[in-house]
Amino acid sequence: MNLILIRLSDVRLSDIVALHNDPDVLRHMPLAGAVFDEAACRQWVEGKEHQWVRNGYGPWGLQIDGEFAGWGGFQDERGDADFALVLSPRHWGHGRAIYQVFIKMAFEDLGLASITALLPPSRRRANGLRRLGFEADGVVDIAGAVFQRYRLWAPAYVAEHVAKNTPR
Repeated sequence: MNLILIRLSDVRLSDIVALHNDPDVLRHMPLAGAVFDEAACRQWVEGKEHQWVRNGYGPWGLQIDGEFAGWGGFQDERGDADFALVLSPRHWGHGRAIYQVFIKMAFEDLGLASITALLPPSRRRANGLRRLGFEADGVVDIAGAVFQRYRLWAPAYVAEHVAKNTPR
């Protein structure tokens, strides 16, 4: 897998619109509006790009082997750097490898103390997040949609990933 991170503003709007209108993707996006056309997409991208200005981080467009695969990265959610990853179903098998890129970015490059991940009710199992070291951290209501919040602290990441790779 050849993963390239690109700014969302450099992704074709039609690719993002197609992703956000895929029924398999939508069932995990309770905040998605009823209409996501190019005008709505343009406004959405502007909001995501503003995350970079405000926080110094934000979501990226993802290309896998030269093809738009989705978007992911960190965005401010009530003071937390929240990790989001939205992939087209064709690329769902790449989630863990993409996560590894972002988790390294969060704790080694950005120096974040923790990150969160919000799971919608459609995602009933969180075993994958727990295996990665995330702990349940309450529920969050965003625009009437309830999410289970999970948190990964930097020390848990360091103990699991960095310490194991440090020569003794």
